[in-house]
Amino acid sequence: MVVLGEAATSLDNGAFLGALLESMDAGVMACDRNGTVVFANRAMREIAGFVLDGPLPIEFAEHAHRLFTTPDLRPMSRSETPLARALQGELVDGEDVLIRRPGHRQRVFDTSAQPILGPVGDRIGAVAVAHEVTALRRVERFRNCHIAVEYVLKKHRSAIEATPEVLRAVTTTLGWPSAELFLIDDATGLLLSAGHWDSSGLETEGFFGHTPVRGQGITGRVWESGRPIWVPDLGLSPDLRTAHERERVQICLRRGVRTALAVPVRDGGSLLGVLTCYAGTQEYEPDLLTVLLDGVAAQIGIFVAQRRAEGLSRQLARAQGDFVNLVGHELRTPLTSITANATLLAEETDLDPEVGQMVQAIARNAAALQQIADTLLDLAGLDSGHLELDVHEVDLAALVGDAVTGLRHTGVRLTLVSELPAELHLPGDAQRLRQVVDDLLTNAVRYSPPGAPVHVTLRAEDTVADLCIADSGIGMPAGEYARVFDRFFRGSNVRHQGTTGSGLGLSLARAIVLKHGGTIKLAENRPAGTVVCVRLPLSGPPP
Repeated sequence: MVVLGEAATSLDNGAFLGALLESMDAGVMACDRNGTVVFANRAMREIAGFVLDGPLPIEFAEHAHRLFTTPDLRPMSRSETPLARALQGELVDGEDVLIRRPGHRQRVFDTSAQPILGPVGDRIGAVAVAHEVTALRRVERFRNCHIAVEYVLKKHRSAIEATPEVLRAVTTTLGWPSAELFLIDDATGLLLSAGHWDSSGLETEGFFGHTPVRGQGITGRVWESGRPIWVPDLGLSPDLRTAHERERVQICLRRGVRTALAVPVRDGGSLLGVLTCYAGTQEYEPDLLTVLLDGVAAQIGIFVAQRRAEGLSRQLARAQGDFVNLVGHELRTPLTSITANATLLAEETDLDPEVGQMVQAIARNAAALQQIADTLLDLAGLDSGHLELDVHEVDLAALVGDAVTGLRHTGVRLTLVSELPAELHLPGDAQRLRQVVDDLLTNAVRYSPPGAPVHVTLRAEDTVADLCIADSGIGMPAGEYARVFDRFFRGSNVRHQGTTGSGLGLSLARAIVLKHGGTIKLAENRPAGTVVCVRLPLSGPPP
């Protein structure tokens, strides 16, 4: 805070003090005991738009007062100004005053003021000092802007819905009248308008909604280069020369737009669109504004990428559902017919041996396709909820024991080691649970060397039944465990070894286990192999 001498006249007489005040970056203004402004240094004159040197113009105080605005953009009355309040004896410490000069950017000043006291302690005037904090306040507002944008994006499910509110937050923060968001259309590859916001009250036709030309105009150049572009004065820019660019410049100038800033909207290295903002006055902080706007563009980019990924996921789910329906309803009937007729032909005794082998191959492969079709239909029914469980009291120990015995009787070379309790009862669908056990045992045997041990353990732990099947086979790469239950997924090591399979067994097992309210997990069995653990609630499936 600068404290002046005993009287306002001393400001004119003290050469050293005058030179000091004139050299300050902060604006300084002082008045006498009657409230008449008697001094304003060069910085204060520049703020108000007056000639920097020479006598203080008589109209300075009146003109300057018309520029003062409160932080909520309300014109400031004379009694509200820091200088007037200080003249009444108040100490004003660090209050924001906005300066709004026509045709110029809005500026914010942190202002302090205090009375000037005479030799006997009487008030003989007041002085106010103003430090510009426009950039600082803008950064603070952008913090709030990021919060507001995040809130808006969480509310909406699409970029089109969210765009107007997002742009309103951005333009309010900037103090600019207009902004528009453009996004690259996946189908056409064109950069199209996703929405705009305008607070100018002017006619918007022709200004918003145009289709940018790649490499031309502010938006089109950002689209091509992927880098922000700042144009401080559209009317004077030497770079905007093409017919399209001149047309867009004239449209902007007719609306009073002087400055434009466009930044890329990205998700990682992928360009998704361009955010373009327009100002009616020249701006002088391109680096700061670009960084701040880049932050908002990053928020938008993440949101757009997530929504597009979700949309793609829904499309894939629908495509998968359509495929399942095709398999179930279009292939099931002909497969049944092929299997039945091939079986009848195979039973003929007078067939040529070579023909008989061909018929058996047809029957065997048709049956395999039939099993895939049935599995897909089961998966679709369980996932959609159309296929309900037939829940009764099940002795899981007996069910697992029967599955193990059945596998032993197939003649497969294996060593089955089972640790089962005498009985373990829980509510469940016996047929579906048997499917799970059979699939897990078949997998364990299929991917294990002949004669290698497969350990089957079942025990009750607290409120769950814990079934684990451990093999010492080829196992699975650690990075693929997260995908092992996805439909049609097969481990890379399995594919490379040429082992047959559809990649549906574990998917169906998981669907059945989840329907029972349980969990299924796959882990490494050291030194080699895989352990699959199924946990089922002893209380049965959820209602």
